[in-house]
Amino acid sequence: MGLITKAWRQENMGFNTSLLHQAATGDKITGATLTPVYQSSAFYQPSAKQHEKLFNNKADGFSYTRINNPTIAAFEQRMTVLEGGIASVACASGMAAITNALLNIVRSGEEIVAGTSLYGGTIDLFHDMEAFGIKTNFVDGNDLDAVRAAVNDKTRVIFAETIGNPKLDVIDIEALSELAHEYQVPLVIDNTVATAYLVKPLELGADIVVNSTSKFINGHSNAISGVITDSGKFKYDVEKYPLMKDYKKFGKFAYTAKLRNGLFRNTGACLSPQTAFYNLIGMETLGLRMERACENAMNLAKYIDSIDGIIVNYPGLESSKWHEKADKVLKNGYGTILTIRVGSKERAFDIMDRLTIPLIVSNIGDTKTLIVHPESTLSVHSTPKEKEDADVYDDLIRISVGIEDIEDLIKDFDNAINNNQ
Repeated sequence: MGLITKAWRQENMGFNTSLLHQAATGDKITGATLTPVYQSSAFYQPSAKQHEKLFNNKADGFSYTRINNPTIAAFEQRMTVLEGGIASVACASGMAAITNALLNIVRSGEEIVAGTSLYGGTIDLFHDMEAFGIKTNFVDGNDLDAVRAAVNDKTRVIFAETIGNPKLDVIDIEALSELAHEYQVPLVIDNTVATAYLVKPLELGADIVVNSTSKFINGHSNAISGVITDSGKFKYDVEKYPLMKDYKKFGKFAYTAKLRNGLFRNTGACLSPQTAFYNLIGMETLGLRMERACENAMNLAKYIDSIDGIIVNYPGLESSKWHEKADKVLKNGYGTILTIRVGSKERAFDIMDRLTIPLIVSNIGDTKTLIVHPESTLSVHSTPKEKEDADVYDDLIRISVGIEDIEDLIKDFDNAINNNQ
């Protein structure tokens, strides 16, 4: 056998191998296999000159954790490899990541075009932005004619979720990115529900990816965080994006350089080193957890779909109107989330209360199965029209399937549902 180069090995690594080995981990000085927690707010410099260089982007290093930190940097590097970008910025939450990602390029008087099937909290955020003079036009992200009609000379970004939460519609990222680039605006994709295990949006033409890493990346509900990953491929026209003018000198890193030297640094939405450490540990099993949870979700969806009077929504079912698109966009499975409609809000609450394994929690992506009633919680601030567009109904239960033994989950749901008929 001939020599196999390191580059060849990395390019041909499977998902789990790449996740574990393609980004630097551990500590070279001590030999620790995990990146240590650098629980320090500031870092001393060997000279005033070095300190000056750091603040003027002329040297690598660390000065203040609100700006950067070794533990956080290690997590950012692994997220960059995971999503296939050139740089990542870790934030204090998924919502902070979305806010920073958009406000880095959208100013007062400008507009966003966004999908109607977004997470309720994201819709709330876009409404909050109206107070700052930023308008959002909501359209069906899969209706390209509607998206095209919503774009105007004030549009600065198109935003969508890979898999809508809780609508579970699957976006054709490639088609949407082509449309965005036709109008010379970047496509920002929230990949939280799918994760890079199912799809890497940057490979399909998206320009920026955000993840609420509190969910599947962390995987254990022990930390809140979010990450922005930039592809470095979008060319910002300085007439359309004048705030990018001073950062063109950074080339493909212009977007990240502007973010780190401006909004992210000055709003203080930084991640804690301890949280970064939890995420570094959690993400090592992302592939294993997603594989098991996706398999469980498919089996649970098939079982519940066989029960009369229950409407199941899961992209993996051939009956799903998103199934064909899911086959085109997703790899390795159809996701870990399904929803069921049971006929009434009262019955939904009864079933949720009768279940003994799932936890009633407003989160997704845990090792444990989680359930929630979106209409009365996550979408409580949405208008009736926004709820309708997002397929949020008062009889709907969202199920984020975990890695339990599927036989136990099926038995538990069987008992809870059939005792309520």
